[in-house]
Amino acid sequence: MATTEDTIGRTKKINLTRSARTPFRSYFDFFMTFLTGAFTILTIVPLVALVWDVVRQGIDRLGIQFFTELPPPPGLEEGGFGNAILGTLITLGIAAAISVPFGVLAAIYLSEFGRGTRIAYGVKFATNVLAGIPAILAGLFAYTVVVLTTGGFSAFAGGVALSVVMIPIVVRATEEGLLLVPQEMRQAAVGVGATNFQSISRIVVPAALPSIATAVTLALARAGGEAAPLLFTALNNNFWSTDIWQPIATLPVLIYFYAIIPYEAQKEIAWAAALVLLGIILIVSISSRLLARQRL
Repeated sequence: MATTEDTIGRTKKINLTRSARTPFRSYFDFFMTFLTGAFTILTIVPLVALVWDVVRQGIDRLGIQFFTELPPPPGLEEGGFGNAILGTLITLGIAAAISVPFGVLAAIYLSEFGRGTRIAYGVKFATNVLAGIPAILAGLFAYTVVVLTTGGFSAFAGGVALSVVMIPIVVRATEEGLLLVPQEMRQAAVGVGATNFQSISRIVVPAALPSIATAVTLALARAGGEAAPLLFTALNNNFWSTDIWQPIATLPVLIYFYAIIPYEAQKEIAWAAALVLLGIILIVSISSRLLARQRL
């Protein structure tokens, strides 16, 4: 009987202690939730302000002529930047064609085959170093490897420079997506007789496709706004060009040049070009997510 009473007494003490701690925990949870929300808002506000400023400054001058005409001479208002839009798509396409296969294959090796090996450690170290270098060094690399070798600036050289910027983003984000795939899915595939290649190509990679699409989108968004690497590689072109072995116009370079020109008309064109570049990145992001959902 005494033992039962002692047990009941200890239970009451524990409940009283928990009741005393409950208000503190509730206040602490509320404070941390409020703090997290506040910092989230502080993070989003600069992004919203930037997007709003670009839209406000560029929407007034945006018209069909900007997509079909060439840039005007300094001081004139007529014209557009259709050649720069085309050049941006070409250079980003070349960069994606180089960086996505290498980046995805490297991520598959790191997550599926090379865990704990020295080669994997070296690849991860090189990827981290590459992710931290300034983009202008990627342009100098492409200038040395491509421009000096081929004897001239070109869209291909610009694509190579942007691919160097994109590769570490694709590798790191894709590897994280592959590691999130449950190990049980791999074991189940092997259990029904699938080879390692079949389990990876038919189970793991499709399951991680949204993460891969996100990785490619992030890489394109990062590379799409870089002007410094293109100044050393693609340079610029005031005319229409689809030859990947010739200099080509791009939106980041056009925005850079027109932003420093002391003519109001060119500055307005730069704002409109920034809005178009923002729209291209948004379209790429939405398209990649829709593609990933359809494949799943």
